[in-house]
Amino acid sequence: QGQLAESGGGLVQAGGSLRLSCAASGLAFRYYGMGWFRQAPGKEREFVASITWNGVSTYYSDSVKGRFTISRDNAKNTVYLQMDSVKPDDTAVYICAAGSTPNPNNYWGQGTQVTVSS
Repeated sequence: QGQLAESGGGLVQAGGSLRLSCAASGLAFRYYGMGWFRQAPGKEREFVASITWNGVSTYYSDSVKGRFTISRDNAKNTVYLQMDSVKPDDTAVYICAAGSTPNPNNYWGQGTQVTVSS
């Protein structure tokens, strides 16, 4: 059974940077598209970014395009989300997912909290 474990969340000031990591186990990571979603209090889960199994193609929501970068290291079974120029609206629980791009949804992690202070 595939498992995803996020790390790297925390408190950051507006305009700052943060890098999230998601380590996969129990699945053939190199064959899966990977993605990041987020859920803010009182809001529905929303897509943030995804990347194909080989890292060739990436997809971003309009709200993070140009500020966030998704990448992966298949040798380490890990996907990353580099968050730059963060805004208070980016405050949410960030959740890693594995499946078919552009909207992977077969496996989900527990999430990591990101809080952006103004």
